Amino acid sequence: MAKKPGTNPKGEFAFFNVVYEDGSQRSNRRVPSELLGGLDGDEPARNFIREQDREIAEKSGRPPLEIKEIERVGAKKK
Repeated sequence: MAKKPGTNPKGEFAFFNVVYEDGSQRSNRRVPSELLGGLDGDEPARNFIREQDREIAEKSGRPPLEIKEIERVGAKKK
């Protein structure tokens, strides 16, 4: 059964665009907000995404790609 619009809690996830060493990009990768913030900032997102990539690569039989950079969706550029 479909959910009513607006029933998902806001701020549960942060979204990141990921650029890999080979130049490919994945958009809107979800990371739980509870992992972010504090002194480490967005660095825990890199580790979370790296672990997701490892699991995906394991299932697909391909080696995981190395992450070149991550950028939070909607963040202002410095």
